[in-house]
Amino acid sequence: MLNNISDVTRLLCGIILITVPTIEFGGAFLLKMLRTREPGYLDNPIRQNLFRAGHAHAGVIVILSLVCQVLVDSIILPGPIAWVVRIGVPASAILIPAGFFLSVPSPRSEHPNGTIRLVYVGALVLALSVLILGVALVRAAVVSMTIQPPVTHSVSEVQK
Repeated sequence: MLNNISDVTRLLCGIILITVPTIEFGGAFLLKMLRTREPGYLDNPIRQNLFRAGHAHAGVIVILSLVCQVLVDSIILPGPIAWVVRIGVPASAILIPAGFFLSVPSPRSEHPNGTIRLVYVGALVLALSVLILGVALVRAAVVSMTIQPPVTHSVSEVQK
């Protein structure tokens, strides 16, 4: 199966996989803050929740990015539209967590600052990318099912 994926997919999947240690580092950072009872984290619920959301979204969207890269290869999408999906999903894995993390930079933050808008931008990019891919996959499946000739059996095959 790996022989059926394009060089572009191999390249982008490689780059996406290289980002995984940054997510691991984020997890270690959060664990350290919990373990050491870091001031400004445990006593700041908004910061704690946004950091946790940032870490979780990064991990989940990176996995989704890998799946989407392979799915783009499974159908025919016009080049520019394929690139929207190929770049959009991993870009949202950066934008959404960045919005969560950067919106509460100070341990004394009581509410998110303006960079929380990155979450909404990332969510929009993600929604657009997966909708394009989802519709294209459904369309490709429907077209494939309708152009396959019906199975016919001869009288002698039916009698067997």
